[in-house]
Amino acid sequence: MRDIHHFIDGASFTGSSGRFGDVFNPNTGEVQARVQLATEAEMDRAVQAAQNAFEGWSSTNPQRRARVMFEFKRLVEANMTELAELLSAEHGKVVADSRGDIQRGLEVIEFACGIPHALKGEYTWGAGPGIDVYSMRQPLGVVSGITPFNFPAMIPMWMFGVAIATGNTFILKPSERDPSVPVRLAELMMEAGAPAGVLNVVHGDKAAVDAILIHPLIHAVSFVGSSDIA
Repeated sequence: MRDIHHFIDGASFTGSSGRFGDVFNPNTGEVQARVQLATEAEMDRAVQAAQNAFEGWSSTNPQRRARVMFEFKRLVEANMTELAELLSAEHGKVVADSRGDIQRGLEVIEFACGIPHALKGEYTWGAGPGIDVYSMRQPLGVVSGITPFNFPAMIPMWMFGVAIATGNTFILKPSERDPSVPVRLAELMMEAGAPAGVLNVVHGDKAAVDAILIHPLIHAVSFVGSSDIA
C-alpha cells in the first residue's frame, strides 16, 4: 500500500502519528493509498520551517520571486499530463477536466508572475496641511490555506501563488481525499527555485486544521469549503 507523506522544509516528511486516511480509486472504489494525518507537533514542525524561511524569502526582491513563479508555471505546464492523470486517478474527474483544473490555477500563477508591479507603494504629497501620505505593501509572514477535494490543483494555486509571490511563506492543508497533486506542486515549486520551507504541505483532518487555527505564528488563513466543514 502506497503511503502519501507530508512535504515539510523542502523534503518528504514521514509522520509518526500512526493515523491514516484512505485514498480511494474512484473507478473501482478500492483503497489505492494511505495519507498520513498530522499531529499538532508535526504541524508545528511545518510552521517552524516556514517561519525560518520567511526572513530570507521576504527580503528577496520581488523580481527574483517573480522569476521563481515564471519557472514554476513552466514546470507545471511541462508536467501537465502527469499532474492531470494523477488528479484524475484520485478525484475521478476525466483527464480533460483535470487539465482544466490545473490550467485555471495557472491563470493565478500568471498573475503572480507580474507581482512586482502590484507591490508598488504610493506616495501623496500635500494630502493635508503639512501632511504627506505614503503606503508600503509588506508580507504578513507564515500564512495558510485549507482547500477542498473538488479542485485539488486550482484552489491551492489560487492561494499559495500570490501569497508566495508577495513574500509570505505557506502551509497548505489539502483535502485528504486527493492529496497527491498538492504534494507534487510543492515539489515543482522547490524545483523552480523556491527555498526550503517556503511551501509546505501537511495532510490531516480536524486536528490539523485546529492546529492551524490556533498557531500563534500563522498570521492569516484562507479556506474554501462547505459551511458544515467551516
